Amino acid sequence: MEIKKYKNTNVVVKIGDLLEDDSEAIINPANSLMIMGGGVAGIIKKKGGEEIEEEAKRYAPVEIGKAIITKAGKLKFKYVIHSPTMERPAMVTTSEKVYKATFAALESAYNKGLKSVSFPAMGTGVGGLSYKEAAKAMFSAIKDFLDKFYLEEIRIILLNKEAYEDFVSELKNVFVE
Repeated sequence: MEIKKYKNTNVVVKIGDLLEDDSEAIINPANSLMIMGGGVAGIIKKKGGEEIEEEAKRYAPVEIGKAIITKAGKLKFKYVIHSPTMERPAMVTTSEKVYKATFAALESAYNKGLKSVSFPAMGTGVGGLSYKEAAKAMFSAIKDFLDKFYLEEIRIILLNKEAYEDFVSELKNVFVE
């Protein structure tokens, strides 16, 4: 686990299972239609229940750069924050869209009064971005967010060592001591 403190916020990168984390909310890198078919969204729906997707779809379409919050179903979190990185399911995304989605998710958490959130590697997997590209976009958004707002802890939970190494490398580049 790697932790950097920036303006009183802990920015954490670790390997683990997003759905087993203990933050108040997890981030779903959604599509604008809020269809929770594959990737992280599919796992959230499978483990948390259909009701998460049903609630999210009531807000659809959600443009990139906006985020919506739903209850977390059977998951132990207070909320799931759905922040689109693509317009339709299975589309390739861009660094700019990942930046916007990350910022929007953080803003939603802040507006809801949350203290901690956990992200997956946004835009990787289905979205097609490399871990390095995703890390650069996400940490840029996190830094810009923290220059204006505050959360106690922002975590990025990664599935493997390769992702972890790329994210830690970028974490150290962006949050220089």
